[in-house]
Amino acid sequence: MKLTDRLYKIASFVSEGKRVADIGTDHGYIPVYLLNKGTIPFAILADINKGPLENARKEVRHNGLEAKTELRLGSGIEVLEKGEVDEIIIAGMGGALIADILEAKKEVAQSAEKLILQPMQAQEELRKYLLNNGYEIMEEVLENEDFRIYEIMTARYTGKNNTPSDEIYYEVGEKLLNNKNDLFKEFVEKKIRTNKAILEKFESIDNENIRKRREEVESKIEKLEKML
Repeated sequence: MKLTDRLYKIASFVSEGKRVADIGTDHGYIPVYLLNKGTIPFAILADINKGPLENARKEVRHNGLEAKTELRLGSGIEVLEKGEVDEIIIAGMGGALIADILEAKKEVAQSAEKLILQPMQAQEELRKYLLNNGYEIMEEVLENEDFRIYEIMTARYTGKNNTPSDEIYYEVGEKLLNNKNDLFKEFVEKKIRTNKAILEKFESIDNENIRKRREEVESKIEKLEKML
């Protein structure tokens, strides 16, 4: 089985020999790939919808992995019990939804050795939740697929809040800044363009609220430009 670049990068963060849960598993491609490769001994594949879970079941059967998997229908990590798995993958959802999933059954999220998260949007909301609720963001990378840059991060619960020195680091993770790859420049430049477009919309409006918002956006652009 050949994974897409995004899924392959997510899979690469899974530690060898660990029991894994893939939440929102869809077709189950990541756990099936890891089981076939021998990276992991066991996986729980979970999804809130019957259709994707049945797709995953077919993939599991096709690869003869029934003895090494459990498939569960349900919402987020509520299908898991504390200690059942070592690492949890939550990918392909919005950042706010991922935060809600972690909050919904905190004892499971907090007991995991590693969370592997790939938010599709609202990445800053997920970072804010993690850093202000006792999680450490261990790694962050960018991956390109189909002309889109994806943000992938790993985290673990330490019980210590890690509020950053500046709110800009909710939008561009400090780990991304410290470990710039070839996509970083393009990633930040896109954010600068987006914020400049916001400024243009403010040009024809002048009131106190807009002036304050304009100053905030100009400050953000300045900070983003310094990252380059």
